[in-house]
Amino acid sequence: MTEKTIKIPGPDHPISVEANPKRIVVTLGGKVIADSKSALTLREANYPAVQYIPRADVAMDLLQRSATASYCPYKGEASYFSIKAGETASAGAIWTYEAPYPSVAGIKDHLAFYPSRVDAITEQAD
Repeated sequence: MTEKTIKIPGPDHPISVEANPKRIVVTLGGKVIADSKSALTLREANYPAVQYIPRADVAMDLLQRSATASYCPYKGEASYFSIKAGETASAGAIWTYEAPYPSVAGIKDHLAFYPSRVDAITEQAD
């Protein structure tokens, strides 16, 4: 994705998606689950910013699709994954919008991690 910001207006609910120039690393159980220099930062209303990491930069072999699903009126239907990293497991640790609404199409094929369900999500400058 190019260095552009998409602003989605809504009643008291702005959303922006922009390329993150930093390296994002996600760990669980001493293993690197994701390592990306191509993450997108999604900012939505007053919620904390969320890093969406391309699937190509995630250890997909450590993930198991969950039956859980949810709906966001601004982004669409979300699917979930659990992580199994050695002896450490984390249920429903990841969500993704596989067919997001056009206004946030950039997050398609990206995964987001719940900070409380992994050991760390770190931003590192190159």
